[in-house]
Amino acid sequence: MAGSAITTETYKLYPSPRNRDHVIFVHEVFVPHPYALVDPPSYDPKGRWTLFAAHRLADGKNGQLVTFELESDAASFRARFVPD
Repeated sequence: MAGSAITTETYKLYPSPRNRDHVIFVHEVFVPHPYALVDPPSYDPKGRWTLFAAHRLADGKNGQLVTFELESDAASFRARFVPD
């Protein structure tokens, strides 16, 4: 899956080579900063996560999409993330 684009109804995604899992988890956080450093492990998630470079199809906005297995991890990331 690394290096290949994935198109969903909402996004065109490019997986991070750092992903351990090859899954788009249900709890998604779109970060509208394509060049911000996003390091999901530094937010101490309890479950699995994946990171993608993302192009949002609805408005053409580029950014990053972090998906989480657990809703609590997504909520924690949303509350703590500050773009650099």
